[in-house]
Amino acid sequence: MRFIFLFMFLLSSLVFAKGSDKLFECTQIFKERKGELLVELERIDEQKQALGALKTATEELLKKKKNLLKQKEESVNKKLQEVSKKEESLKSLLSKNEATLKELKEVKMNKIAQTFSKMKASASAQILSDMKLEDAKNIIQSLKPKIVGQILSKMNPKKASDLTILLSK
Repeated sequence: MRFIFLFMFLLSSLVFAKGSDKLFECTQIFKERKGELLVELERIDEQKQALGALKTATEELLKKKKNLLKQKEESVNKKLQEVSKKEESLKSLLSKNEATLKELKEVKMNKIAQTFSKMKASASAQILSDMKLEDAKNIIQSLKPKIVGQILSKMNPKKASDLTILLSK
């Protein structure tokens, strides 16, 4: 019985020693793996910090770009307003100039009409016959109908016909 007990004791020691070696190996592997994981964790933490810094720098750059864009938009809007004001001013000046020009043309035509109305019909007819049709039409339109009739009767029939057609349009 002692022999069996001793044999069992010896056998259990061997089994325990083998389990102990395996236990030692597992502990060693876990320690090595723990070290590797800690290194990996540090690397991940460094990358996380680098990403955080990059994110902050990107946000700052984006804010600067937005502010710069806003300033440029304000500048463009100011210039657009200035251009609009100048355009309105120019339109106003143009309409005044056109009105003045129209008034000058009317005064000029009135003087020409007065001159032609004081002339003899045959002299007026001769002068108007030598003019371009459009110019002659403008002068005749400013004359009284009685005087126009006298002038047309003294003109070349073809020229008088062309002028009459032009006046009717």
